[in-house]
Amino acid sequence: MTNLQTTFAGLKLRNPFIAASSGLTNSLSKIKELDKAGIGAIVLKSLFEEQIENHSEKLTQISDYPEAADYINAYIEMNHVEKYLDLIRSAKAQCHVPIIASVNAYKLTRWTDFAKSIEDAGADAIELNVFLLNAGEFPDNYMEESYLNIVRQLKKTVKIPVVVKMAKNIGNLPGLIGKMKSLGADGFVLFNRFYQLDIDINKMEITAGTVFSNPSDFHETLRWTAIVAGRVKDVDVATSTGVHSWEDAIKGILAGASGVQLCSVLYEQGVDAVGNMITCVEEWMEQNNYENISDFKGKLSYSNIASPSLYERVQFMKYFSSYQQ
Repeated sequence: MTNLQTTFAGLKLRNPFIAASSGLTNSLSKIKELDKAGIGAIVLKSLFEEQIENHSEKLTQISDYPEAADYINAYIEMNHVEKYLDLIRSAKAQCHVPIIASVNAYKLTRWTDFAKSIEDAGADAIELNVFLLNAGEFPDNYMEESYLNIVRQLKKTVKIPVVVKMAKNIGNLPGLIGKMKSLGADGFVLFNRFYQLDIDINKMEITAGTVFSNPSDFHETLRWTAIVAGRVKDVDVATSTGVHSWEDAIKGILAGASGVQLCSVLYEQGVDAVGNMITCVEEWMEQNNYENISDFKGKLSYSNIASPSLYERVQFMKYFSSYQQ
């Protein structure tokens, strides 16, 4: 009898599948549907500080009175945040899986303010969706210090688990994750997905690029999952970006993942994808005589294979020398 129960960031999950923060987790009805489908945990749609401020700015442009503008700003922020907290309370009351709140902010004070309110509303954990890009205007250590400062302050503010969703554009990823873990971060997600852009060559303007991830994106996720899980002691990692099949989920766990975040595949296949993945993983475990996730978790991580340098290979020579057209 197979058992898919596992833990991630101190949370007990009935299976490793986690619904990632997206438009599919922004309402109670959608959240309940995912819960019914069998998902292991749910990350709510991010509370975006930038979105709140943008909304406030648009409305305050119609007012010539500073007092009115201040009132409108305060009202909009409180209204946005309160709706988010209500979603947390409702989801906790009506669902059977861990509810993880998600925050995207760029001011350190807002991270801590939002986090405390989220904890008080009953969230089981908080995911920090950190979107940072150093286009050359900041010092070289800007990104690393930003991550560290956010984690340092939040761990002083809340008692619930803190999960950090990492970007791919980090130089020494295992090193930074190791530092954040020493500060108390409870789990890490590899990776968040930046806004994708494109160029319209006819209109000569910047446009939105592809919204969903591609199965080929998973190769990089897999590489870094194995390296981080193998090089940072007792770290909890969840794979994200490029997970489109049950095989991807198994590969991620073999590489050392404790959880598997799903997003694009849920948009493309619907919530039925959750049940299908669960069934296929169970069948694979039975065929390979694994009773528990822990029986094969990390079996092929960086530290558990004979040639860990395979995860560090970045040259194409060996691949192309054996490629037949």
